[in-house]
Amino acid sequence: MGLSAVHLVFLHEVGANNPIGLNSFGDSVSFHPYYSYKDLFGIVLVLFFLVFLVLVFPSVLGDPENFIPANPLVTPVHIQPEWYFLFAYAILRAIPNKLGGVVALLMSILVLFFVPVLFRSFFRGEVFYPFSQFFF
Repeated sequence: MGLSAVHLVFLHEVGANNPIGLNSFGDSVSFHPYYSYKDLFGIVLVLFFLVFLVLVFPSVLGDPENFIPANPLVTPVHIQPEWYFLFAYAILRAIPNKLGGVVALLMSILVLFFVPVLFRSFFRGEVFYPFSQFFF
């Protein structure tokens, strides 16, 4: 959030630019009244939908197996975690060694920190490439 605030400060000081480098301040819309109200409307709409969903239909997003009474004498046929833990569950089941599974799970999360550094492209846009200009 801090970097977003810094980005907005620099955006308001310098202004936006484009890959061609042309000045496009002639047909720009002021940020505050237009985009602030537009974002506020979107936030209110999403919050209204979520509050309506939670207060009127609280169990619509739950798993139907959560409503089956527990039987302590029988183990469930298939135990499956929630959707946001499925990647970790699949990694841990795929590797039989416990330490190897934990290391693979840790590396699957740490690789996300290295992705922005791994790929550096100097692509300038479709306008600067003649073959792409033809198709554009």
